[in-house]
Amino acid sequence: MATGMEEANGKETGEGGEGGDGGDGREGGEGRDEGPARPSPGLTAAMAPELRGCAARARPAGRRRDGTARNRRGGPAAMAPPPGALCLFDVDGTLTPPRQKISAEMAAFLQRLRQKAKVGVVGGSDLAKIREQLGEDVIEKYDYVFSENGLVAYKDGKFLSKQSIQGHLGEDILQDVINYCLSYIAKIKLPKKRGTFIEFRNGMLNVSPIGRSCSQEERLEFYELDKKEHIREKFVADLQREFAGKGLTFSIGGQISIDVFPDGWDKRYCLGIVAKDGYKTIYFFGDKTMPGGNDYEIFTDSRTEGHSVTSPQDTKRICEELFFK
Repeated sequence: MATGMEEANGKETGEGGEGGDGGDGREGGEGRDEGPARPSPGLTAAMAPELRGCAARARPAGRRRDGTARNRRGGPAAMAPPPGALCLFDVDGTLTPPRQKISAEMAAFLQRLRQKAKVGVVGGSDLAKIREQLGEDVIEKYDYVFSENGLVAYKDGKFLSKQSIQGHLGEDILQDVINYCLSYIAKIKLPKKRGTFIEFRNGMLNVSPIGRSCSQEERLEFYELDKKEHIREKFVADLQREFAGKGLTFSIGGQISIDVFPDGWDKRYCLGIVAKDGYKTIYFFGDKTMPGGNDYEIFTDSRTEGHSVTSPQDTKRICEELFFK
């Protein structure tokens, strides 16, 4: 079966290691411990203990007493990110209010966090929507950007890979799902319905009972109704029965929609991409971490340390406790 995988051409630029200040040519700027200095044959035995004491007090070039690096002007160097730490963030409800722009305070905090760990975002939305929320320069501002659960991936400002749902599923199954969803939505009576009930993305279908072209006020109205009447939860249960055994996953995302994608193409997909980078700890922060939510699989995955959040402010609070205290 075709996978629809597209890889970026050209040689990928590796991440630079932690270099020293130069001068001795050794990697990382740390000198080798050569042991106590030996007096030359011409020195008296009485002078040898003093020389040994000097050697014991010597430290590797470019290092302070506390072990931190020094810059070429003699002051403390900027702290490099601790090796092995990666923070992955959901977007809606985690870094921003749903479908809203990131605050200046949160954007600045994430850049400060990059001094402590690598930072990536993983959203269910396509790249255009992530740019609307996090900025046009989002690819350059974060170490990883995974749109559509990582099915479209960027690293260090460069395109990495893309998956195609039609190439993976085939047109017959795809049309069966689309037709069934439209038929189901036609039978639902809501206070309001608008347009764009199904949005076709590279790696998934996004299905919205109210329609994605609804206003912000209409979005919130539907969201409150959905919390009471479980409209999307019932829709997902029906889809799971109808397409059992077809290799499809249906999950509730954001405030108004359901994501439909092949099994395994949830947000865990991005973990396979970062696996080769060898992080010791991968932190994940998301708000839809309950069963059926589109953060649930990656939140509970053994490869991540999952943190459930309730708002961007809650995300910031948890990160401050983890990295700045």
